Amino acid sequence: MRRIGVLVPAAADDPVWQTRLGAFLQALAVLGWTIGRNVRIDTRWGTPNAAEIRKQAGELAALAPDVILGGGSSTMTPLLQATRTVPIVFTLANDPVGSGWVDSLARPGGNATGFMSYEFSIAGKWLELLKEIAPAVTRVAVLRDASQAFATSMFATMQAVAPPLGVEVIPVNMRNAAEIEQSLESFARVANGGLIPASSAAAVRHRDLIIGLAARHKLPAVYWDRFFVVAGGLMSYGPDLVEQFRQAALYVDRILKGEKAADLQVQASTCPRSILSATLFPLAGSPPMGLSPRPVPPCGQLRRSHPQGRETRRPAGAGANQVRAGHQLEDRQGARPRPACHAARPRRRGDRIRTLLQCVGSQMAQSGGPLRRSNSVANGAKRT
Repeated sequence: MRRIGVLVPAAADDPVWQTRLGAFLQALAVLGWTIGRNVRIDTRWGTPNAAEIRKQAGELAALAPDVILGGGSSTMTPLLQATRTVPIVFTLANDPVGSGWVDSLARPGGNATGFMSYEFSIAGKWLELLKEIAPAVTRVAVLRDASQAFATSMFATMQAVAPPLGVEVIPVNMRNAAEIEQSLESFARVANGGLIPASSAAAVRHRDLIIGLAARHKLPAVYWDRFFVVAGGLMSYGPDLVEQFRQAALYVDRILKGEKAADLQVQASTCPRSILSATLFPLAGSPPMGLSPRPVPPCGQLRRSHPQGRETRRPAGAGANQVRAGHQLEDRQGARPRPACHAARPRRRGDRIRTLLQCVGSQMAQSGGPLRRSNSVANGAKRT
């Protein structure tokens, strides 16, 4: 029986990490690994405490499993200190080369490989989207863990993007809950502020506090993961991080079947998605202009096609076009009419979400919400 170790930097009752670990286990099952039959999984919940994570990493390495899943950046340094022989598949990494975990993304070397969460350029997109949904914002507090090098790089990216947007970015450290609360209360005393928390374990740990402070001080905020929106945040933009754990199962499977971690290249997340909170819409009546937030399936999700799916029922050959046309007409029946602002929807990359944000911002302004329309939306001008 093969043995897999899992180190999680959270408490066992954390719903975000339960979802991520559940996706990993489900993907393993799809790949043929069944707990108790051909695989044993030793899970250690390290909590967010660094000392506890180091302790659990040492205990896990001492078990000499066939492979270890490192859940998040905060687990990797302790794991690599505990073992340089057991293969490690990491997830949610921000800068594995700069952190010294791998030699390069294409050829990791050593005993670790895995998946990156973001490229630094995504930080600039967060700032652009914040300005899009809240045009009045001129100051943005960037919550960051100053002890992590990638947080400095992300802040530098925002600084480069900020001047053309007419925005000043202000770094705010978040060593503990008291510092976060005091810093944001001080920041919110000046009007036209916004908020962007940089990706970190500290932000995940204090997510309820951060979301609550943003709501209390009326700070529009853009987050990096959809679980912030589920918990009451305004908007998120980023890849589906749960999907990383499904992909990590593929790497674990390959290692269990004989491949080496040193030969598996580090992969970066793709397919970023924007998730809008339902609080963007008026409380009474239907969503504005027929728009509504709805769940987005993860990109690249492991799944098997249904043998009786619609595509398998459609015949091929000379009459196939007529049959497909009939299905298209059938599919359109009862469909929601397109909103007026989508009548001539542009098809350039990025324009679809921009149009959606403009529609939402326009409706918020009409309903007396906290966001005001930008001049480009009010005048119907096209953004460049």
